[in-house]
Amino acid sequence: MTLGALTLIGVFALAILVDIPIAFGLILAALTYLLVFGAAPMMVSAQQFVAGMESFTLLAIPLFVMAAQLMNRAGLTQRLVRLCMALVGDIRGGLAVVAVLACMMFGALSGSGVADVIAIGSMLLPAMHNNGYHKGFSSALVGTASSIGTVIPPSIVMIVYGTTSNTSVGKLFMGGVVPGMLLTAALVGVALYVSRKHGWAGGKAAEPGERRRAFIGALPALLVPVLIIGGIRFGVFTPTEAAASAILYALLVGTLVYRSLGLREIVDSLIATAETSGAILLIIGAAGLFAWGLTYEQVPQAIAALIGEFTDSRYSVLLLLTAVLLVLGSFMESIAIIIIVTPIVMPLLSQYDIDPVHFGVLLTVNLAIGANTPPLGVDLMAACRIAGISVMESLRPLVLMLGAMFAVLMLITFVPELVLFLPNLMDG
Repeated sequence: MTLGALTLIGVFALAILVDIPIAFGLILAALTYLLVFGAAPMMVSAQQFVAGMESFTLLAIPLFVMAAQLMNRAGLTQRLVRLCMALVGDIRGGLAVVAVLACMMFGALSGSGVADVIAIGSMLLPAMHNNGYHKGFSSALVGTASSIGTVIPPSIVMIVYGTTSNTSVGKLFMGGVVPGMLLTAALVGVALYVSRKHGWAGGKAAEPGERRRAFIGALPALLVPVLIIGGIRFGVFTPTEAAASAILYALLVGTLVYRSLGLREIVDSLIATAETSGAILLIIGAAGLFAWGLTYEQVPQAIAALIGEFTDSRYSVLLLLTAVLLVLGSFMESIAIIIIVTPIVMPLLSQYDIDPVHFGVLLTVNLAIGANTPPLGVDLMAACRIAGISVMESLRPLVLMLGAMFAVLMLITFVPELVLFLPNLMDG
């Protein structure tokens, strides 16, 4: 590896150690590299920063964020929780199961783990505490379940990966469906096991007719994933157009059906969307500049050659990448990891005949685990903050949940058909 590449990586690592925000650490490393080694005129920094965000597909990110904000303020979140409570809330451990199912359903609206934690955790964490659930367990469960939102469509992480790797976002969305369901089932199993072991009960039994009323009330929310996945599957619209359609759908449901969306709620949604999207796009631009430096120094080719000297097995390569991604996910933000790592691994995917859709889904599951692994663990930290506890209090129950998620990761690694079955249907 060249001195320029070592400088680029070293400055970024130092920035992380002194707690500089990820985006600014990436920019600092790239600018230092350009100033010291003169690899290109400084104007390149601005050009590459903008080029990292210049994609029609990335427009789906603020659109999906806006759709999720509108749906949340329209009351779709509360109706999803009500439906889950009516279906399974009264069984032993029912509130824990409700938390997992509600996080999964809202993830199909938001595409963001942190948004999932805030929306679902704010409602269910106090209720679980009032019913005797340990706060550490509840926080770990909501954090890990919310990360399913980065795996099932519409996933913001998949949009960024698809744009960076030039992979079909529609196929990535389809590929995330089965792994998302497997992660949900795994966490439901953990929730039931731990809850019954400690004797944690559910809520009140549903009154006669409550399930039917809850289903009718939540039906508009349940139709959103059908609208997005079905529209992409049958070629009605692209992922970006699906995001715009989701906004229109949310406005119609919120204003005409539920009549809970007014001008104030729409303005608040626009403000929240601008804040969230601005933060995401800042990281995307900074990571794009950093990745350009790595590519200029031919780091991807060097790593591909190095790995090729040690193994000729695609599964060995996937396991090695999994180990690297799990470590990175514990320290870095997901979007930055994708933009930095993707150009490096693409030569490996081609060399070892690894399907980029398969790897993209494995990447999102890796990052979902990383989003709940200290010291960063943004989803876990958000859940603990809502519950009013330290992250240390959640670590013991967290181990079992991360173990279940890792088991799913290994399953889809060695059985790629679980990921590729639905995307292959798109090819007829």
